[in-house]
Amino acid sequence: MKDLKYLAAFSIPIIAWVGLFFKGSLVFLTPIYAFIIIPLLELIFPLDTRNLTSEDVNQKLKNKIFDWLLYLNLPIVYGLLFFGIYEASTNNLATYELVGMIVSVGIVLGVNGINVAHELGHRLTTNERFIGKALLLPSLYMHFYIEHNFGHHLHAATPEDPATARYNQNVYSFWFTSVFRQYLSAWNIQNKLLNNNNRNVFSIKNDMLWYAVFQLCYLIIIYFIFGKIGLLFAVSAGIIGFLLLETVNYIEHYGLIRLKTKSGRYERVKEIHSWNSNHIIGRIVLYELTRHSDHHFKSSKKYQILDCHDESPQMPYGYPTSMVLAMFPPLWFHIMNKRVPKEMISA
Repeated sequence: MKDLKYLAAFSIPIIAWVGLFFKGSLVFLTPIYAFIIIPLLELIFPLDTRNLTSEDVNQKLKNKIFDWLLYLNLPIVYGLLFFGIYEASTNNLATYELVGMIVSVGIVLGVNGINVAHELGHRLTTNERFIGKALLLPSLYMHFYIEHNFGHHLHAATPEDPATARYNQNVYSFWFTSVFRQYLSAWNIQNKLLNNNNRNVFSIKNDMLWYAVFQLCYLIIIYFIFGKIGLLFAVSAGIIGFLLLETVNYIEHYGLIRLKTKSGRYERVKEIHSWNSNHIIGRIVLYELTRHSDHHFKSSKKYQILDCHDESPQMPYGYPTSMVLAMFPPLWFHIMNKRVPKEMISA
């Protein structure tokens, strides 16, 4: 039964469906659940720092339920997305209802879409990577696959990484710099891959062009089927989805910097270069994303077997709570700045 604890990750789309179906003030159930109820639960439930035994690891790697719990997000995300767009475009909604529905679906796109896409994007099989890219499509963030896998994991915790927040940088500034720098970085990575294979930018192997085509076609289809309201809904929900991702990026490496060795190169990525959280609710709902230190230490490890490292910097709260705190920069700086190692601040 313990293996089924990750079913709790589906609680967010279920609550979102309730809001979309019944409407009224219930459209705000999802943000209330995600950013008020879950943070409160994280304060109540104890930390869980236990790591699996080698026998448990082998058992969990053989159990396909963990993979299917990820795959199920594909029909859930798209089903909820199109249900929301349909409801918004065929009903005479109050403005607050439309806003609440968009925010709710946007949260699902971020949590059950991009977050799951991140996990599947590190898998070795083509089918799993395809599902991951499909989950990035509604958030208009397919380039994340390239930049994250070939950029972020190479440059994390360095000034060269767009997804690493600088010490004393607020989350709103980070949204702007990270969104645009990551897109440009993805293009730079793609161009290098094309040049290495003697191909030009219009090559059929240019994934960045394909991503642009797929996302444009997605929006055109939405517009022709559901009209302006449908297009507004799709674009707005997508923006909320990728801003949630960028907020997670912000808290994952805030202020942490890899030091340079005598040769002038950065030290290798270690467990100390990502913020870790063992708050059980956030761990389950986010498919262990909060054990981010181990993910960067060995990105090929599946979510169900990620470890906690004693040397990793620990967040005082879970990821959902920390995302809320990041929205209030003075409070965030007050809590987190004193936790950043002094040698990293002066680096």
